[in-house]
Amino acid sequence: MASILKIGERWRAQIRKQGRSIAKTFRTKAEAQSWALDAERNIESPKASGKETVGELIAAYRTAREQSGRPVAPKSNEEYMLRKLKDAFDEDLVRHLNTERIIRFAQDRKVAGAGPYTISMDISKLGTVLRHMSSIKNLGLPDIVKNAWPALNHLKLVGPGGKRERRPSVAELHAIFAWSREHPEYKVPMEDIIRVLQQSAFRRGEIFRITWDDLDEARRLVLVRDRKDPRQKQGNNDWVPLIGDALDIILRQSRDAADGRIFPYQPGTVSKYFKWACDDKKIVDLHLHDLRHEATSMLFEAGWDIPEVAAVTGHKDWRNLKRYTNLDPATVAQKGKLLEFKKKTA
Repeated sequence: MASILKIGERWRAQIRKQGRSIAKTFRTKAEAQSWALDAERNIESPKASGKETVGELIAAYRTAREQSGRPVAPKSNEEYMLRKLKDAFDEDLVRHLNTERIIRFAQDRKVAGAGPYTISMDISKLGTVLRHMSSIKNLGLPDIVKNAWPALNHLKLVGPGGKRERRPSVAELHAIFAWSREHPEYKVPMEDIIRVLQQSAFRRGEIFRITWDDLDEARRLVLVRDRKDPRQKQGNNDWVPLIGDALDIILRQSRDAADGRIFPYQPGTVSKYFKWACDDKKIVDLHLHDLRHEATSMLFEAGWDIPEVAAVTGHKDWRNLKRYTNLDPATVAQKGKLLEFKKKTA
């Protein structure tokens, strides 16, 4: 416990703990109390010993998140990144981490096929772990990742996400549907799932999370809970309109799932089957997530305005929404033929 005493016009703070005694004088009592509190914390949590490993800090970060009621979600991108970081840096002593080591990690990720945006996300997560655990454990670590960032940028190992412009053709979708019918043993209604994604722009995680209780058949809406939002991680629930024949497709699904989900399948499993179908039918560079781009672009091509499209996709900012918009110039040209332009009169 700190002792705060007034000596003349100044205040003296002294603490005795674990066989140590330190004291200092200050101009005000508040300054003395603040210093004493920080000094006690430093005694209780000494600076980095030099023996801490990155793997230990990652484990401690997970524990801190769990104890705070915000655990790392299983099968999330964050979970995947933390596992990648642990695999790469598990035995690395934190005090030995430097720009050269982080660049080597980024180069290894690039060789493994990761793009600049993915590498950026991995290294940013490493920085998050080190920064927060240094603060929580009072380790006094330098911002190693921040120091490495200029070199990573210069070497073009990190960068912003590129805009995908891949949209499936009708022939490609029919080929995938055919593959699904050729493989009934997988017992996943690929065609129904793809058609709903193609029309209603659900994210992969959203379509496999909605339940029958979330469906408002009368209003042709479905409630997507905890929708992805950069500023609000939970409680961001949106009523999403079901476009085209998406409602009819949903209504013909079985209601036998124990958890009440409309499409009771694992996202990773469906993505795997989608890739198998593309590989088998020689379809190049098409991802399940591209169907979200397709739905967004089709709505704009149909004449919907930004707020209407955003009501389907869930985007809160046009800058994010336009990344998912890949308009077909020929479709726009055909739409332009229908417009009536008034000639200016003299």
